[in-house]
Amino acid sequence: MNSPVRYAVVGAGWISQEAFLPAIPQVENSTVTAIVSGNPETSGKLAEFYGIERVYDYDQFDAMLAEDVIDAVYIALPNSLHADYAIRAMKAGKHALVEKPLAISVAECEAMIAAAEENDVYLMTAYRLHSEPGTVKVLDLIRSGEIGEPRIFASTFSFQSGEDNHRLLAEHWGGPLQDIGVYCLNAARHTLGAEPTQAIAMKGHGAGDPRFREVEGTMAVTLAFPGERLAQFVFSFETDDTDTYRIIGTKGEITVEQCYDFHFSPRIWLTQGRERRAIEVPDSDHFGGQAAYFSDCILKGERPVPDGEEGLADVRALLAIEAAAKTGQPQMIETPDRDNHPHQGTVRIVPRTDRRLVF
Repeated sequence: MNSPVRYAVVGAGWISQEAFLPAIPQVENSTVTAIVSGNPETSGKLAEFYGIERVYDYDQFDAMLAEDVIDAVYIALPNSLHADYAIRAMKAGKHALVEKPLAISVAECEAMIAAAEENDVYLMTAYRLHSEPGTVKVLDLIRSGEIGEPRIFASTFSFQSGEDNHRLLAEHWGGPLQDIGVYCLNAARHTLGAEPTQAIAMKGHGAGDPRFREVEGTMAVTLAFPGERLAQFVFSFETDDTDTYRIIGTKGEITVEQCYDFHFSPRIWLTQGRERRAIEVPDSDHFGGQAAYFSDCILKGERPVPDGEEGLADVRALLAIEAAAKTGQPQMIETPDRDNHPHQGTVRIVPRTDRRLVF
């Protein structure tokens, strides 16, 4: 395959408008050649703004796949639609970059993984932070022993959700767990370098806030990891902006602020004894780095690190957390060990842009 890799953006909502579409013109090995959307007016204006030649509605998705106009899809649809559209694309021989969570069940994730393998294409879960230099720098510090053995992970991630957000709908498996709790979960798995074995959780529905009739407003989670290590995190759609995590080891700790939000580069501090120093990292567009990495994988024939199995691992844990919050009982998590973590080879540095069109 020749560069650039041609993408169809499937779902032209806020994340595509705010993040993915603006980033791609900054990426040499990637281009967007089609938009698939249910809003022809919006998609038409986006196509004109970015110089994208083709616009399709959802009923034309399979017809688009049959044409030689794209090599890969970026799926930014509600969670309940991820598997259907990704599998159809992969059966047509297209690679798939799918927003997290990968799907709404273990069975759907496994079907997506099978479709990628059977059709000799790549499936990547859109963990943009795996290509972000600050996130990987933190992992390098841990691996090099700067804080000794990592024992505790603690995090908060929150913001005020808008009333019209589709992530507030149960029919799409919405809620703060799936939308932002997954960031805390994924960070815990990789900073502790293992898979969780047990989940405990509590939830709240906003004390009568009408936004949270169908989904939680806030959730608090404790995960057990091998070696009697613990991760605790709280995430919310009903409080002011917070975005931080800490990894505490036997000889020091790492604190990261602006750790999940793609609008910023993370701010990192390493504390050893009474000495605290800032760790400098280069700024990079998260979505541009993610696309550059996935396109490199496609062009070089290399399986991406955040593959379908990576998405499945988080979905297993998400379902256990959800069940723990619902039942009030601890839930076991059974995921095979994965020695497959972000590293310097997954990092891509892409300049940011202010050129975007958002409705």
